[in-house]
Amino acid sequence: MTELTDLTAVRLLEGYRKGEWSPVEATRAALERAEAIQPEVNAFVRLTAEDALARARESEERWRRGEPCGLLDGVPVTVKDILLLRGAPTLRGSKAVNPAGRWDEDAPSVARLREHGAVFIGKTTTPEYGWKGVTDSPLSGVTRNPYDRARTAGGSSGGSAAAVALGAGPLSLGTDGGGSVRIPASFCGIFALKPTYGRVPLYPASAFGTLAHVGPMTRDAADAALLMDVIGHPDSRDWSALAPPPGAYTDGLTGGVHGLRVAYSPSLGGQVAVRPEVARAVRRAVERLADLGAYVTEADPDFTDPVEAFHTLWFSGAARVTQHLGPQQRALLDPGLREICEQGARYSALDYLAAVDVRMDHGRRMGRFHDTYDLLVTPTMPITAFEAGAEVPKGSGHRRWTGWTPFTYPFNMTQQPAASVPVGFDGGGLPIGLQLVAARHRDDLVLRAAHALYEAGVASGAGPTPA
Repeated sequence: MTELTDLTAVRLLEGYRKGEWSPVEATRAALERAEAIQPEVNAFVRLTAEDALARARESEERWRRGEPCGLLDGVPVTVKDILLLRGAPTLRGSKAVNPAGRWDEDAPSVARLREHGAVFIGKTTTPEYGWKGVTDSPLSGVTRNPYDRARTAGGSSGGSAAAVALGAGPLSLGTDGGGSVRIPASFCGIFALKPTYGRVPLYPASAFGTLAHVGPMTRDAADAALLMDVIGHPDSRDWSALAPPPGAYTDGLTGGVHGLRVAYSPSLGGQVAVRPEVARAVRRAVERLADLGAYVTEADPDFTDPVEAFHTLWFSGAARVTQHLGPQQRALLDPGLREICEQGARYSALDYLAAVDVRMDHGRRMGRFHDTYDLLVTPTMPITAFEAGAEVPKGSGHRRWTGWTPFTYPFNMTQQPAASVPVGFDGGGLPIGLQLVAARHRDDLVLRAAHALYEAGVASGAGPTPA
């Protein structure tokens, strides 16, 4: 018997067309799975079962008539609780956000999902204002890893990653300002794409500025391409949104990697200490890209770690997003967030502009790098998931989450498309991710290469069995 919660969105839609199952059946299965995993994993801040089933019944009737209303009609989806979802409070992981209010507007990406008939089953957890690379908050507690409940799901889109990995809807919308879809994708064994900045419009604008992207979190690259075909179009509320893409991302998936020039950087030129099991899994996947016809060269991008400039931009954004809070509200904040806000408030305009200069130089260097190479491959993370409830691994010596995410935030600085692809497991059964990076506006290449890895059996869309 087919487990509907194990299916991709592409496969669910195929079943709807053939009459093998219905949107109501798929939605009920996703909701049941969400309710089953919630006590142990804590992936959700709320489930919207009544509304979901109502939308699923409407979708089922459209499919019965042979008139689906869009590309995702009847597919269960989840939304990170940073993005507005009409009819539900968006609390951003914070006790300082008042749940009372009208909540009558969708974020652009959510609006596109609604137009295409997607079924919203719930809002997923986030650290407060999405400020760090793990998912815990004073509001909703700790989100745990699908493969080991004692470990973190990563963040800041950890709830979305756990939900997708455990079958509580095949698609989720996450946000990524420094790795926040890729980090939890790597830790939870799913696929995630941080698109080129502006490809998926964002409203309200993020206080973290043009570091913040919206991206798909899915069971495989084909589902991500389908989701990008829905959400990757401009919205008048986002002044920085890009023009429509030249074609459908799903149409470009099957080109393979033959002839692509791939740079493999195992440690960013020795700047990153990578756990041996991670390094081996990523190298095996890179060798498979070569077997598939890519021209692979071991080469490093020409940059040094931009972490101090990133901190200036990130901490300033955190200070800005909490600037309106009074003393009583500020006391409710995650202590780590409160600390970086205080640091961010001390930066001057000149400090900020100096960080922008570093960012522009970093972008120029990566632009020249991609004159030579179509794709850059690195590990997504140098480690696998560590203990839940901590910002940094015990004994690591790191002060902030950026200490253990050196492969992700540099490509928020440059606004490039970057994806995490699951390529194996460590000795403890924890997932390992490979990162694919392309030049700005070449999201199609990232998706194409990732799809090739799935087709070759290097990447796996299979999630863990829920406890």
